[in-house]
Amino acid sequence: MKKQIKFSLVYRDMWQSSGKYQPRIDQLEKIAPVIVEMGCFARVETNGGAFEQVNLLYGENPNKAVRAFTKPFNDAGIQTHMLDRGLNGLRMYPVPADVRKLMYKVKHAQGVDITRIFCGLNEVRNIIPSIQYAEQAGMIPQATLCITYSPIHTVEYYSGIADQLIDAGAKEICLKDMAGIGRPGMLGRLVKSIKDKHPEVLIEYHGHSGPGLSMASILEVCQNGADIIDVAMEPLSWGKVHPDVISVQAMLKDEGFDVPEINMKAYMKARSLSQEFIDDFLGYFIDSTNKHTSSLLLKCGLPGGMMGSMMADLKGVHSGINMILRSKNEPEVSIDDLVVMLFDEVEYVWPKLGYPPLVTPFSQYVKNVALMNVMQMVKGEERWTMIDNHTWDMILGKSGRLPGPLAPEIIELAKEKGLEFTTADPQSNYPDALDEYRKEMADNGWDLGQDDEELFELAMHDRQYRDYKSGVAKKRFEEELQRAKDASMAKNGYSEEDIKKLKRLKADPITAPDNGQVLWELSVEGPSIAPSIGTNYDQNQLFCYISTPWGEYEKVNAGLGGKVVEICIPQGGFVRKGDVIGYIQRNEISA
Repeated sequence: MKKQIKFSLVYRDMWQSSGKYQPRIDQLEKIAPVIVEMGCFARVETNGGAFEQVNLLYGENPNKAVRAFTKPFNDAGIQTHMLDRGLNGLRMYPVPADVRKLMYKVKHAQGVDITRIFCGLNEVRNIIPSIQYAEQAGMIPQATLCITYSPIHTVEYYSGIADQLIDAGAKEICLKDMAGIGRPGMLGRLVKSIKDKHPEVLIEYHGHSGPGLSMASILEVCQNGADIIDVAMEPLSWGKVHPDVISVQAMLKDEGFDVPEINMKAYMKARSLSQEFIDDFLGYFIDSTNKHTSSLLLKCGLPGGMMGSMMADLKGVHSGINMILRSKNEPEVSIDDLVVMLFDEVEYVWPKLGYPPLVTPFSQYVKNVALMNVMQMVKGEERWTMIDNHTWDMILGKSGRLPGPLAPEIIELAKEKGLEFTTADPQSNYPDALDEYRKEMADNGWDLGQDDEELFELAMHDRQYRDYKSGVAKKRFEEELQRAKDASMAKNGYSEEDIKKLKRLKADPITAPDNGQVLWELSVEGPSIAPSIGTNYDQNQLFCYISTPWGEYEKVNAGLGGKVVEICIPQGGFVRKGDVIGYIQRNEISA
């Protein structure tokens, strides 16, 4: 019998790699006991990068979500883990050291056992402090190697980094194959290299299925000593996401590995619940192309999760590019032509920018530079004329050391712009800031929260947290969701009038109690306007006024309350008694 292989369900990343949003608290509480019941997972990824930010974006408290989701796994003895971005913490740009330290204390208190620490540059100076902070807070630090395929990224390169991270206190190493382009043979040799030197260190493999190499890679890493494999489950497995636990289990069992059994009744229930969440609202923000594998990812090396945003970028510039080509009497290009042009440009740009592994946020930087280059060249202009400040920070060394050398023309361009390169510790560019955030909390009368978790959220996601506290985030999300629903219906052949009729069927009409003129507000400066679609009203809350012909202002309330789905009468519009002023759809009560 070969060694035991354990499975980790990357429930957070399943959603993150599929679309924009994560499940709500009530949905997480629903699915967690069923995941436990499946009986095959030693670990579950519960939170981390993007999870908490998107909770704030739709008006939900992420701290409550993390505590609610981790508790059933803690109670069942299943380890929970999170993803953190080292210097960037849980966000896309650097975090002060005191905020990074607080993160591990908060997350450990919330029930998270393991933190997967990665740096998009594999810069040990960004990872080692987080290893120490995690240990001090009582968490298990899992140091990560971001896997890519280039002349620079060899077994020797990665093994040397692993040695440094293990010497710094990492108890575990994760091979984060974020684009799924790591070659199986190389990954197997890398695992063996690390295990030969550090047999006590646990190795976990995280491979996306995007270009189709993931199952071969899983078999190779297991045959060379890996301990845990990250897996997904339907309806969010395969495509640009991760291999399904059923297939991984069957493959490894056939090879003689000791793998856990799967409670298929519970699997089917969890599968059904996840589909229920998709049908509820999450599916409106899932790009359908993320359900497909694509060998094209091997050509550019970009993570599969970026394909949706990249295609949106290309669609956005497609007509403009063709307009330029027509003005030059040159043949127009299709979207497929543009995809190939962009992938070719990524291949050209990437080595000249020092081979940064194409993972968040550096994948976005490389893709953006390539896209700008394509647009400039179509215009007949030079490359490199449109590089944003974040990309320059990467080029100049403010994010850490690049794996490979910069091309001479990039160095020369920086000198022409008067920009200076740095080899300083990246953290030194971002001084402590918690005292400022504590003052803001006090000034606003906001509670610091259990274990300072609310202070942490403000410090980590300040803009999103302020929008959450003010209610702006929830309102914005409701409007975004309504637009997404309308777009989905329009895509399926419904006319604008059909969509209105369907919304009205699910909503309550708010009618005029008398003849008169509709006024949305009284005694306000400037023009008064109707509420926007998605605005939420409580039961019997004031909806508007009717200015009657005999000079009275009659109040119109919102009935049973809910979200506005249509406004029929503009400010100052005239109505007769019984006319519909607007439609409100009652809020669903969470289970």
